[in-house]
Amino acid sequence: MASHFQPEDRVIKQLFAKGPFLGYRLLGALVLSLTLMFAEHRWAEVAYVRSWATLVVTPVQWAADAPSRFVAWLTDSLTNRNSLLDENRELRAQALLLAERSQAMSSVVAENIRLRELLNASERIQIDFLTAELIGINYDPFSQQVIINRGRQDGVYLGQPVVDASGVMGQIVSVSPYTSRLLLISDAHHAIPVQINRNGVRLVAQGSGRADRLYLPHVPETADVEEGDLLIASGLGGRFPFGYPVARITQISHQSGEPFLHVVAEPLAQLDRSRYVLLLSHQLQGPSPAATEVEAERGI
Repeated sequence: MASHFQPEDRVIKQLFAKGPFLGYRLLGALVLSLTLMFAEHRWAEVAYVRSWATLVVTPVQWAADAPSRFVAWLTDSLTNRNSLLDENRELRAQALLLAERSQAMSSVVAENIRLRELLNASERIQIDFLTAELIGINYDPFSQQVIINRGRQDGVYLGQPVVDASGVMGQIVSVSPYTSRLLLISDAHHAIPVQINRNGVRLVAQGSGRADRLYLPHVPETADVEEGDLLIASGLGGRFPFGYPVARITQISHQSGEPFLHVVAEPLAQLDRSRYVLLLSHQLQGPSPAATEVEAERGI
């Protein structure tokens, strides 16, 4: 009968074959292992020799691991390439959208200039800004304040308005040489004059102590307010520049017998997530040296 054993089977059988010298081989291996362990523990030179022996074996280990590393590199390269292509397409789409908006904005600016010329009105004051980064928060649960890495040395002043990429965040209430404290619009002691973008109705947005909620007190029952209305800074009081988005109305309710509506709005700024902010320089006159931090906290 023909043998069905493959060459690999013969090699395995030879490795595990039982012969007269198998016991001696095992005994010799054990003695050699114990000797090497004792020698390495006893003499430091043996560890030095072992390190050099490991260095000799290193190329073999690298060669054995090369295929898996090549597959991992190829996978990462393809993944990065696909992600870059997707990001490139998204950026192209955004560039086209911004170009379209820029064209529309150019016509709006030109029309605005013509209207101002007809009304003989002065141009709006240019607003400068300063970038800043949040470096700390206030752990007082009753105070909505954060600390930024800009101070008096950078030109920061009390009452300076602060915005992020989405809307108004608050105002500066304390200034030191290199840092400042920012009072968020959600603080219960903060209020900001706003108006509804849809119809120009002027209101006041009061902080609630929560980062996701503002109250609009004393809204008459007959006021033209709707859920979803955008609230922008009205510019009254000269603290916050006109037109910056503040919040969006999310809830309107009325209890029987109450003279005012209960209106709740959600701030548009990422008050509890934004890390980078803009400090706006918007004052017709320079900040008064006699201004106090209390006035900055209470002022609108």
